[in-house]
Amino acid sequence: MSGSPRVTVAGAGVLGLATALALADAGCKVTVCDPGGANASSVAAGMIAPAFEAVLDTAARPHLDLLMAARDLWPRLAQRAGLALDRSGTLAVGDARWLAGVASGFAGLDLRPTILGGETARGLAPGLSEAFGEALLSREDWKVDAPTAMAGLVAAATAAGVEFRRDVVRGRGEADVLVVATGAAKSLVEVAPELARLSPIKGHIVRVAAPAQGVTVRGEGIYAAPGSDMAFGATMEPGRADVAVEADKAAGLLAAGLRLFPGLTGARAQAAAGVRAATADGLPMVGPGETRGVMLAVGSRRNGWLLAPLAAQVIAACVTGRDPGPLAARLDPGRFAG
Repeated sequence: MSGSPRVTVAGAGVLGLATALALADAGCKVTVCDPGGANASSVAAGMIAPAFEAVLDTAARPHLDLLMAARDLWPRLAQRAGLALDRSGTLAVGDARWLAGVASGFAGLDLRPTILGGETARGLAPGLSEAFGEALLSREDWKVDAPTAMAGLVAAATAAGVEFRRDVVRGRGEADVLVVATGAAKSLVEVAPELARLSPIKGHIVRVAAPAQGVTVRGEGIYAAPGSDMAFGATMEPGRADVAVEADKAAGLLAAGLRLFPGLTGARAQAAAGVRAATADGLPMVGPGETRGVMLAVGSRRNGWLLAPLAAQVIAACVTGRDPGPLAARLDPGRFAG
């Protein structure tokens, strides 16, 4: 597309924000429309975790190479948007049976975590329970602080000329291109029928009001991600699309998190719930939709933060007529047709 394309991005989650910034940097006139409020990206810990996602999530396992490639785009995005990118890694702790399963998963993916003693692990994750005498460390996984990074992406996009509107998009309107980055919402299914293929996954997260430092910690059914607060997450409830916080789910996460970091007992905790969107193969739909002038950046399952710079790169290339790269075909929304 020649000239300065007018692009509307529907959705201000991390995929929408990263895409808007990439489009503005490519010379497009970009408007981001979002009704406001929490979204799946804000109800998240900001983990950029190709290794542990592939080890612990069978849906992600076949896509490790793509997840790693997406992660490797993060340093450039972080520098561009002035974001702090934590590359200190992730620890796994738990009983011997679970740790052995994690080690086996890493071996199956030809990844080699480091075995650490408990004291060394607690040096990397201050406050970690004395109950853990051994841990596995992978430096492959990184993170950003999600609330801080969301604000940083908005600021960078605004400085690049992106306009933000509190609005619900109904169609392409007068824009040359509409980028649908609405997550699990299907309000645009008439112009982007591919959205009907998305399945919702509800997830709870609990944030404990205690600034925390150190590496991310993974346990059985729980993670603890330090940052401006300590985030314990996250549940996976396929087929559910409501965002009501359920006391029992939040209490279970908090209890599991406090088993990792008992020193946080008594600190103020706040739970939230969001809805992720997933496709049948676990990868997002990124690229041109079947409707002329409509592109999609949706369905990243639990890897929205990880995949954001890759999605942004593909969309910006498609809009401006450049080569979207070798991974674009695997994200093509048309792969599910028929």
